Amino acid sequence: MKAIVCNNFGPIKDIEYKEVEEPNLTENDILIKVSSVGVNFPDGLLVQGKYQLKPETPFIPGMEVAGEVIELGSNVSGFKMGDRVAGLSRLSGYAEKAAVNFNSVFKIPDSMSFDDSCALLCAYGTSHYALKQRGQLKKDETLVVLGASGSTGIAAIQIGKIMGAKVIAVASNTEKQKIAKDNGADIAIGYDNLKENLKDISSGQGIDVIFDPVGGDIFDTLARTMGRKGRLLVIGFASGSIPKLAVNLALVKEFSVVGVFWGAFTRAEPDEYKKNMIELFHWYEKRLLKPLTEESHPLSNAAKVLEKILARGAKGKIILKP
Repeated sequence: MKAIVCNNFGPIKDIEYKEVEEPNLTENDILIKVSSVGVNFPDGLLVQGKYQLKPETPFIPGMEVAGEVIELGSNVSGFKMGDRVAGLSRLSGYAEKAAVNFNSVFKIPDSMSFDDSCALLCAYGTSHYALKQRGQLKKDETLVVLGASGSTGIAAIQIGKIMGAKVIAVASNTEKQKIAKDNGADIAIGYDNLKENLKDISSGQGIDVIFDPVGGDIFDTLARTMGRKGRLLVIGFASGSIPKLAVNLALVKEFSVVGVFWGAFTRAEPDEYKKNMIELFHWYEKRLLKPLTEESHPLSNAAKVLEKILARGAKGKIILKP
């Protein structure tokens, strides 16, 4: 089968599209003939050696796959050949076939495309966990979403509206701001004069919950806009810079800085993770949310796609097709 292989940590352009051996199936695995592969920001960090996870090389990157079941491990129950499924793995997704532990595989509704199911795994899974379990977002609270035109940002906007929040989207240009508005944001603004704008929007009371996948210098500004008992959610560092917190701000303003590591959640709390996915699928079937897929590319174009995502040039989800 063909796959994308990272032979050594380094520049994204060095990953290879080549023939590899088919995956070995363990007793708890499902073998999926892959139709869609979700591309995520951490995938690009991973192949450069800049992510928390540093697997032995060579390895196949990719965590989201969707397709049909073509083989079942001896311990697998609840699935049959031909089932339409989406699966989450730490690695091995950028391939024509993927073996995924059955506890991380979900049957998908007939109404759901393979592309949409990929988006619901990581992007919507992260945003849902962030707002529900970590941020404990409440009805009528104010939610600010940074990186609002990316896949996790769009997910946070849609989920925030489902949960009853007033959603302020922050994006770098008018095109991205329009995307945020089209996906449900009540207000869309840029990064210029952000502190003053958020103060005005909150009538001086500060923000209840901030969803920040960007990090960098803007983090200090965000900390200064928090309301009392607010929650500043640390999702990631798309800016490439890990910020420092002026801890006195957390003391004086009485807000919480909350880490969000969805991958750890899926492993540490598998039952809650499954409940979250069931809820997301239910919302999808009720048409309360809809992933935005910007484009799809052949699997062989993975390097080009990853470079675009790391340059923060993506709007919504990008899918690879084996």
